[in-house]
Amino acid sequence: MEPSAKEDTQPKPRLIVRLGIFLASHHILFSALCCSAGIIALLFLPSLAKNTYLSENALIPGSANPLFSSEDVTEANKFIKGIEAAAGGSRGGMEMPKFIVQQMKDLGAEVCYHEFLPHSKHFHPLKFFTSMTNDLAVRPNGTYSNSGTNTIGIIRAPRGDGKEAIVLVTPYNPQRVQANEVLSLALGFSVFSLLSRAAWLSKDIVWLSADSQFGEYTSVSAWLNQYHNPMFVGGVKHEPDGIAEKAEFTDFKRAGTMAAALIFKVGETRNYGDRDSVTMYAEASNGQMPNLDLLNVVHYLAVHRQGFRVNIETISSLLSSAWLRAIAEVIHTLGSILRKINPDWKLDITAPDYVEGTANLASSIYNQALGVPTGSHGAFRDYQVDAVSLEFSPTFYIRNENAKSSFLVRGGRLLEGVVRSVNNLLEKFHQSFFLYFLTAPSKFISVGVYMIPFALLVVPLPIVAAALADGGRKMGKSIDASKTKGSADNLQTEGGSWKWLQAARVLLVIQLWAVIVSLLPYYISQIPDGTPIQSSVIWVVLAILTLIVLYAMFGSPYSAGVEWKLLKATMITSISIGLGLMSIINFATAQLGALIVIPMCLFSRPLKAQLGMSFLPRTVLCASNVLLAVFGFPPAALLIMKGLSKGSWTVDLGDFWASMEFLWEWSSATYLYLFLVHLPCWLLCIHVLLHPCRQVGSKVKRE
Repeated sequence: MEPSAKEDTQPKPRLIVRLGIFLASHHILFSALCCSAGIIALLFLPSLAKNTYLSENALIPGSANPLFSSEDVTEANKFIKGIEAAAGGSRGGMEMPKFIVQQMKDLGAEVCYHEFLPHSKHFHPLKFFTSMTNDLAVRPNGTYSNSGTNTIGIIRAPRGDGKEAIVLVTPYNPQRVQANEVLSLALGFSVFSLLSRAAWLSKDIVWLSADSQFGEYTSVSAWLNQYHNPMFVGGVKHEPDGIAEKAEFTDFKRAGTMAAALIFKVGETRNYGDRDSVTMYAEASNGQMPNLDLLNVVHYLAVHRQGFRVNIETISSLLSSAWLRAIAEVIHTLGSILRKINPDWKLDITAPDYVEGTANLASSIYNQALGVPTGSHGAFRDYQVDAVSLEFSPTFYIRNENAKSSFLVRGGRLLEGVVRSVNNLLEKFHQSFFLYFLTAPSKFISVGVYMIPFALLVVPLPIVAAALADGGRKMGKSIDASKTKGSADNLQTEGGSWKWLQAARVLLVIQLWAVIVSLLPYYISQIPDGTPIQSSVIWVVLAILTLIVLYAMFGSPYSAGVEWKLLKATMITSISIGLGLMSIINFATAQLGALIVIPMCLFSRPLKAQLGMSFLPRTVLCASNVLLAVFGFPPAALLIMKGLSKGSWTVDLGDFWASMEFLWEWSSATYLYLFLVHLPCWLLCIHVLLHPCRQVGSKVKRE
């Protein structure tokens, strides 16, 4: 009776422990359900989008009558004639910057020039930990080589204390100025002229005419770097004509802390119907977004006050996708059924709206996951300044004077209204969302909603890892088994702590290999006259040789005798940590990575272990494992993303090198994810698939 009495007095496991034991014992079914639910929840995201709204009451857009009038349009037309004469007189020289500066002076603004150099475009091991604007190549004599020149004008606010400023940016290329760029400068000057007379300003106004001959981002980033981190470099490329101009080159003007920035330009004429359009670009580096209130102000004023059509970037290939339309019909049917069950569940989105929302959502996720800014506004976000880029797309011919005047009035009033709203703020943007996806210019998905699919995909990982670490035994019996068979030899035989150390060693070796592979491009890029295809081939060969050397030094996973279940558990643990960290840095990258890598991790199984199954399950499992392994390879994953986003499915080995160079150049954290998280996981998955399945436990039983 004593053993039974002891069993009665032994406390029962807690509910959470019993739930964990139950889920671990059914981890295959649990994983399949969670992955399916995660994908379904992701498909429902366009239906869950909400209408945007203003969270900051102080913005009050459109509350005041605009002051921009036909007189400002007249000034803009005079500016156009003057700058066209300056551009024709000295193409590529200093005539255009001088003309812009002179016009600013006539308004009573403080002016200065800013010279900068293009960024160096090459791999460097410390690229992710240094500023992009520190790559200044200077001639031995200290003078600039092939530099650009920004022109800056500052209006001091009559009601302000000089501690805050609003920045307006107009990019143009003085080397080959186009008619739409001249119109952009005229729009910027007319708004700047109006603000120079505004008595209601409480924040300084900075107008940056950015020299975009090396790219729009480069000029703005260089100016911001000088604004926040002063650098003193000797020498001036363009010798000034007098003492006053020399002071304008050497004396860098600054205003207060930047409250917001607005980058605007006039693009090419497009056919969007009978209305001019404005396209908003908001994505900054590594998935950063400006405060949603800034976009809401722009959208409200553009649509409801000035009659513009507002657009965001979209993946046009999805708009004509047949399979997406079929999914839209299914989602609409399910939403209608759910709406009948509960009227509060408003998921019955129409099929056209679903297709358009999905195309916009895919573009938003893709741009954030890429980690590369979609415009020069990204340079401001690196300094925690909310900024947005606006590209006006007129529906008229640029030389049509009447239509151009109407466009200037509406465009000027839009910019004036945004400046008025930001001018009303007493503090930085903080009320609305910083983490969101856009499905339309006036619809968004907040962080609390779009995290649901990611959470459903990730939640089975620790359960599966625990079940695999248990060696296939029931977790509820593991404690009793260890008490009765508690010798060290049994722990090693049954996959205990010693086997865990071997699996951890394999993981460390593969992570070391991944770090080396991620740094190889720095040395490969030193090869002179190397083409992208040659660099890619050298990269692949060196990566394979490095892996062979590391396995020869530390042993391969198979020579160490690591069981495939422990190897898979180690892989799942590694990807859990990697995705968790990446979701903090760039959630969109973690979301797309989870869609590819989690099914590959969960359903990978040694091909040799599948030989004992019946024909149909064996065929399905083998095919799915091979397909997941192929699509999980980083170059194949990038090809899929390229095909879905751009509609191009051409395979070029050099494209992978160019893509990686592009990510490295922009210091995108996606590069680190691909090589420090995704690539090691893929290699461990390959090791699991090719595992010989030598079970130590079976040998012991035979003995």
